[in-house]
Order: sequence, then C-alpha cells, then structure tokens
Amino acid sequence: MTREGRGRSHRSKKKRITLALAPVAALAVIVPLMNSAGAATPDEVSADCSSDSDKLENCEFVPVQDKKNSLGPNERVTTVTDNCGVGTAATKTFSGTASVQRVVQLENGFGVDGSTKLGNSFFEIGVKFNTQEINIKRDDTASSFTFSRSDTVKPDHIAFFMWSHKRTDVSGFLRATYREAQDGQTVFFSPSEGSTAVHVFYPQLLKNGTPDGRLWLRNVKCGTPQADGILNNQNSARAEPGFNQGGENVTDVEVPLSEVQVS
Repeated sequence: MTREGRGRSHRSKKKRITLALAPVAALAVIVPLMNSAGAATPDEVSADCSSDSDKLENCEFVPVQDKKNSLGPNERVTTVTDNCGVGTAATKTFSGTASVQRVVQLENGFGVDGSTKLGNSFFEIGVKFNTQEINIKRDDTASSFTFSRSDTVKPDHIAFFMWSHKRTDVSGFLRATYREAQDGQTVFFSPSEGSTAVHVFYPQLLKNGTPDGRLWLRNVKCGTPQADGILNNQNSARAEPGFNQGGENVTDVEVPLSEVQVS
C-alpha cells in the first residue's frame, strides 16, 4: 500500500514540472519575435532620413549608376498665341522663363529638405558628378533664364514655346545608421542595398550658369483636339508630348539656346 501511494505521488510531481516549464518555453518564442519587430522598415528609413530624425547617427545616398544628358519634363514656358481662322502666317513675340531645380525622387514619395543629413549627402554626391565637361546644379535652389524672341505662327494655328531641361540622373539607395541597435544592427537600407529605386536628378548647366536643355516652338493646328485642349486649359499644368511626338497636327521647331537672348 505504501509503495503504491509513493508511485502515484511521483507521477503527479512529473506532471507539475512539465506544466511549469510550458510558459517559459512560450516566452522564449515570443522574445525573438518582439526583437524582430523592432527592425527599421524601408519606409521608416525613408521617413527618418527625410525628417532628419534624432534616432539617426547618419543617413546618406549611395549612388549605383548614372545617366547623363537625359531630358526632364516637357513644359510649356510661354503663353499661347492664337492665330486661328487667319489664312496667313503671323510674326509674334514670345516671352518666357525656363527654370530648373535638383529633384529627389524617393520610392515612397517623401520630400527631402536640403539642410538635412540626407540633403547634404545629395550635395556631396553632386560634387562628384560635376566635371569640366558637364556642370550640374548640386543644391536644391532654382536656376533659370528669361527669354524674348519673335517667331512665326503658322496660318490657322496656335503657337507657344516648350522646354525640357538636360539633367544627370543618378540612381541608388539610402543607407541609414541608427544611434541604437534595432534587431541587433544599426545600419538599414531603403528600399534595399544595391537598389536603383532612389533617383536624384541634377540639372545640367551651361558655362554661363544658365540651364541647359531643349527649347522649341510648337505650332498646333486650330480646331483639333490638341489645340482645343490647350486653349481651354491655358493655365493648367497639363502634360505635353515631347519634341516631335505631338502627332500630325503638331509641328515642332527646335531653337538652339545659342540663338536665344536670355536675361
């Protein structure tokens, strides 16, 4: 009788030990998951770099590849001259301003202040790409030129000047160094190490410091959808097709910048 009672007591004690260990094992699983959740995501890295977060020791842009002499957006830079319903060509005076600025294109759309660690990194990278052959705009201030010239508007056409600036497209990724380790590390990337998803567009400048690019006179046949859309939305920022890409109702004539009187 006595031995049987001891046996039951021994089995009961083993069960109690097993139950006591179960919560400890569960806790061991939870701890690494919590640590992993503390790692910085690519979006958080972009946000912290853009805002110059106090959590950062440093944030820098790492260039991977570059493309010189690429063209920027197609912009209408003068008012529209209307020669609709007239059977003869007309000589008109056009006045406009072409302006450029360094543009940073982060994958998630965050903006970048030039005074931040990241903004300073973009400037330093720009210095490396500035050469005797190609002078680029390194900071985020604007550079522009104003011009005035007389040109021919075709019979029954509207006309205006278009502009597309030349730029050096440098692509790469962000590397952020945090003051305190997250998930056992302090260095994180956005969107990933070696990526080319972050673009910095550095406008190229002429030797006199004015923007370089393509300037052209565009004539558009009146009564066409292209002309009607422009006349109805003269003050809008509507997208325009590039040089010689407007179709059969559109005529483009490039004007060399050397022939333009700028101020």
